Amino acid sequence: MKHTPPTLPAPYTGHIQRESLRVMTLNIAHGRYSSLNQKLRKNRIEANLDEIADVLKREQPDIIALQEADGSSLWSGMFNHVAYLAEKAGFPYSIRGEHVKGMKLSYGTAFLSMVHLHDLISVTFNPSPPTFSKGFIIATMTWPGNPPIEIDIVSVHLDCYRKSIRKRQIEDLITMLSLRNRAMIIMGDFNCEWTNEESALHILAEQCNLKGYNPQGADMDTFPFLKRRLDWVLVSPDLDFITYQVLSDSVSDHRGIVCELRRNGSHTIWS
Repeated sequence: MKHTPPTLPAPYTGHIQRESLRVMTLNIAHGRYSSLNQKLRKNRIEANLDEIADVLKREQPDIIALQEADGSSLWSGMFNHVAYLAEKAGFPYSIRGEHVKGMKLSYGTAFLSMVHLHDLISVTFNPSPPTFSKGFIIATMTWPGNPPIEIDIVSVHLDCYRKSIRKRQIEDLITMLSLRNRAMIIMGDFNCEWTNEESALHILAEQCNLKGYNPQGADMDTFPFLKRRLDWVLVSPDLDFITYQVLSDSVSDHRGIVCELRRNGSHTIWS
């Protein structure tokens, strides 16, 4: 694993103003929308990102986890998509983890946030050719209450082809999270489903004592082309799902997920 400092803005001091937390995850597919690839003119990429920004403004998440989020890349307009979305959708805080850099490419996982995040780290998984590198970004928020709790928020993207590589990547993520020993909200494109005990998703949930919303539920596909549920939100026992929705907006080849979460008072952080 390779640790790199995430791209940071100036500090923001916002905080939660209500008892629930609204989170979202979306693989933005390099801003290509429904095109087969992202080799589009900059104005076309910007128009596609504008549609994503409109969804974010409508849904009003406190924190959104992004995957396939580009910095300045030759194939997608040569500008920072994360900063562009933050400005267009009105997020004062943005963080970008870079997992691919070189050959005039720059992209990875990211956060946009309305709340203060700290203790940031970006991790790139070990190379797994022929696919481009994947990774995750972690940031911590403090949820007010009696007592307040520290929660690690994760945006992760796993390998799309090989179960063995996903399992290795999940083991790296679990190792990192165990060192931090906090409650968790893990969001992202896992490229796998809750199918059996050997699924990377299932291993992560079991090892880190996490739960997903109706993991065996039907009609919750997030990757329509294959009719599969590849994108997930997993949370610690400290938290409960109030609402959970797979969005119908076609702003990427993936569908976004929006959840409302609340503290349940169990205060169990790590099993």
